[in-house]
Amino acid sequence: MDFAEKQRGVFQRMIVGALVTAIVLLFGALLNPFGFAVDWNASERLWVAAVSILSPALLLMVSIGRLAMRRFYHADDIDGGGLTHGSEEAKMLQSILQNTLEQAVLAGFVYVAWVAIMPGSTMSVPLLAALLFALGRVLFFASYEKGAPWRGTGFALTFYPTIFMLVVVLITLMAGL
Repeated sequence: MDFAEKQRGVFQRMIVGALVTAIVLLFGALLNPFGFAVDWNASERLWVAAVSILSPALLLMVSIGRLAMRRFYHADDIDGGGLTHGSEEAKMLQSILQNTLEQAVLAGFVYVAWVAIMPGSTMSVPLLAALLFALGRVLFFASYEKGAPWRGTGFALTFYPTIFMLVVVLITLMAGL
């Protein structure tokens, strides 16, 4: 598969991720599927934030655990990446972990910002984004070895909900100034 073909594959799968993100998050924002009240107090909002960030935390834990297990059970990896060159498997798991860490940190910040700033009737959005995060990471983990085109949807389902939410929060803040 040449570079241009890989690019097309990534683009097509990213479009799928973008469409799913748009449908799910607009559903959450406009239809309030969990029936949240408009006027929520701080403790209720904190609950939504806490539940939402559990998904990125769980998937980060899984990613850390996968690399730790690899290192524990394989002599060429047990000393860690800083002391050895490591196996190809460990390098792949480290790359997945790094990407998951980046995605989880960004998502956590944005989920909390959404919960703090947006109307109570939109509190379904971070919960739905957290579900998309979990689905996206599972797809990303499962397809990573197949190459860039295959992991595009998983990446998009993890990244796009966060970006959508961040843009909406920033627009909301600017509109209120």
